[in-house]
This record gives sequence, structure tokens and C-alpha cells, in this order.
Amino acid sequence: MRRLASALTCGVLLAGPVACGDDAGTASSGAEVTVLAAASLTGPFTALAAEFEAAHAGVSVRLAFDSSATLAAQAVQGAPADVLATADAATMQVAVDGGAVDGATTFATNTMTLVVPADNPAGLTSFADLDAPGVDYVACVETAPCGAVGAALLATNEIAATPASLETDVKAVLAKVASDEADAGLVYITDATAAGDSVARIDVPGADVEVLDYPIGVLEQAADADLAHEFVDLVLSAEGRAILERAGFGTP
Repeated sequence: MRRLASALTCGVLLAGPVACGDDAGTASSGAEVTVLAAASLTGPFTALAAEFEAAHAGVSVRLAFDSSATLAAQAVQGAPADVLATADAATMQVAVDGGAVDGATTFATNTMTLVVPADNPAGLTSFADLDAPGVDYVACVETAPCGAVGAALLATNEIAATPASLETDVKAVLAKVASDEADAGLVYITDATAAGDSVARIDVPGADVEVLDYPIGVLEQAADADLAHEFVDLVLSAEGRAILERAGFGTP
């Protein structure tokens, strides 16, 4: 399994799939499925890619993880990819409206939580503590699904303090908290689960109302639409759902 650089720098602005650099000529040695997926899907989609390759001899899955908004924009610009999975319906709609995806299916749900470093140096005990003097917390940029929902939860809970920084995606937020560069951060429950003992969780009031739906669809520029649909089918299957549930994702 190969991972693309998150920016898909080669061919990102070109319509249709292209080969370049070290990847030139790979089609002759075996089929490939390129999947653009929200950063929060890193764990389960890595596992799903391995399952797909095991069931399809000679096929490799290339994964590109980034902010959903970035990936949707790349898909509309014709990035050489086959499947798009985003962390909310609104971002997927950008790809649909841009003609990159002809319909998508919701395959999972997610909610947000607040994480603090394992030793919790700021002594936070509730979401309201974000307004305490000297507390530095981080969140996603509002163009990302994690940022849009995070901003809504901050407003609902009347948090007046602004984030110390706005990160590109939820993985960047988690990294800052886990490395003690921030006192707290707004992330998905799935990311807090994956982080294990490196962080501690604090519930966010109203998070159960702000549920994110994760849609997936085949891109119009897919080099092999049948193979792309087979990957989507795996994600939607009982096996795929089990992998997602183990990562903390909810069912649609």
C-alpha cells in the first residue's frame, strides 16, 4: 500500500489521472485505487486498504489524508484519484456540485470531544474551563468539518476565549495536545480513541447534537470505476463497518 503526499502535488491541477515521477508506468505492473480521505479516517482506512489489497491480487491502494475541504477542492480540480471520503456532507456536496462525484453514501458518523495532555498540566475538568485565565487551546480551521462543528460548540457553550491557533485538520490539533504544545484541543472522539493514553478526554456539552456524517463516493475521473466501486463496497460492508466501529465511528 502506498501513501500519497497530502497535497497530491503531481497532477493536482490537471484534469484526469496522470502518471509522473516514480509512479510513471505503474499501471503496467498492476492496477491502483487512489483514495482521498479525511485525516480522521487514517486508522480505519489504512486497515481497509490492507484488506482490499489482500482480496485483490496485484492491486495497490494509494491513500491521501488531508482536510476534507482541501481534498474536495482537489477532486473538483481533477486530482488523479478514484474515491473521495469526507468528514461531513457539506464538503462532499462541494465535490458533487463541482461535477467530481455523482452521488455519495454516508458510511459512518463521528462526534467531537475535548482532549488534554495525559498529565493535564492546566488542570482542566470541564469544557467551560477553556475560559479560565492562561488556558491555551487549539481547534481546526473553520473551513474543515472539525473546525465548523468546533466553532458551533464553542458558541453554543458561550466560550469567549479564542483558540491559540487554528490547525489544518484534526490530526494537527491532536498532535499539539499530545506533545504538550497546547492545554487542550477539540478533536473527534475517534482521534481521542486512537491516541490512547497520550491524552485524556473531557466531554463537550451538545456534542451529541452536532453529529458529523461521513460520505464516500467514486470520482468521475476514476481510472477504473469498477475497482473504485469495489473499494466503496468494502467500506459499506459489514467488514468495513466493523473496522470503523473499532476505531470509534458510529453507524449512519
